[in-house]
Amino acid sequence: MNFENIDCIDSGTEFCPCKLAEQNECILCSQLRGRHFCDCINWKGTCIYQEFYNNGSKAKEGRKTIDCTINSIEQKEKNLIALSAIVPHKLAIDLSAPGSYVFLRTDDNIYMDFPISVAYSDTDSNMLSLFIEVRGVKTKKLLDLTSGDTIGIRGPYWNGVFGLKNINTCKDSNCIIIARGIGQAPMIPVIKKLISNNNSIRLIIDKSPFSDIYINEYLKTLNMTYEELSVIDKGELTDSIKQLITEEKKAKGISLIHSAGADILTYKIIEFIDTVDKDIKLSCCNNAKMCCGEGMCGSCTARFKGHKVKRLCKIQTDPRSIFEGRRFI
Repeated sequence: MNFENIDCIDSGTEFCPCKLAEQNECILCSQLRGRHFCDCINWKGTCIYQEFYNNGSKAKEGRKTIDCTINSIEQKEKNLIALSAIVPHKLAIDLSAPGSYVFLRTDDNIYMDFPISVAYSDTDSNMLSLFIEVRGVKTKKLLDLTSGDTIGIRGPYWNGVFGLKNINTCKDSNCIIIARGIGQAPMIPVIKKLISNNNSIRLIIDKSPFSDIYINEYLKTLNMTYEELSVIDKGELTDSIKQLITEEKKAKGISLIHSAGADILTYKIIEFIDTVDKDIKLSCCNNAKMCCGEGMCGSCTARFKGHKVKRLCKIQTDPRSIFEGRRFI
């Protein structure tokens, strides 16, 4: 890929300019990267430098942690929790787009924050629905909570999906969504957006490592049917999913493939479809390890050829750019 059209997910929002601008590390603004001329990477209709100057040469106020009441919490399987919480109306609206996520906090300790993708944000009832895979110290604390308890929610964040431009511009086309495991949850807002743009969707779900497809009730409300299929085995795409993609391409054509799973799944999908048709657009889950969500802590950074460092909690780009030229050691 000769040209990478990158964007900052927060550019033009109430949270821009952010703390990165104070340290001359702004993703888009050349002058807030220590240069002496105006050469924005991706103009969003708002001058970040002017906003920074007008705000007293300091960052805008960031996201706050809000104490919210748990409406329901249920252990669906041994390592899977379904949680819904009542949130402020504005936050419910802000979290309705594809790629939305929040940081949860189970007690007063600021080090207990952890990021979770939004499955569904109901703007009528102000109810936020989340599915959490219990993996470590932070998520295990959820097992001690019950309905009526308070949980800290910090947001909104929007960079939970790469390739948002491809999703938003895909209209009147044929799409394939391939979801595996916990990736089922963040694909729901993607499905809603593609349906609203009058797209036809072929949905493939691999429920592994879970015993059930836990988003069934949400799929019913969207009138979505799906096919159960094993999509990856021993680090490689299965022959069945390769055959399905090839046949779908020949029969109807494919404008977009969305990968809702681990990085290895996305990487192998990119590797395969580039042999089928390089013009097929892509979107995928953002599986970066995050701690602050603001690009400051460095947890989400990835190294690429040419000594490039990308803050994956902030940068919005095409999935091919995330995996092409990436250094894994």
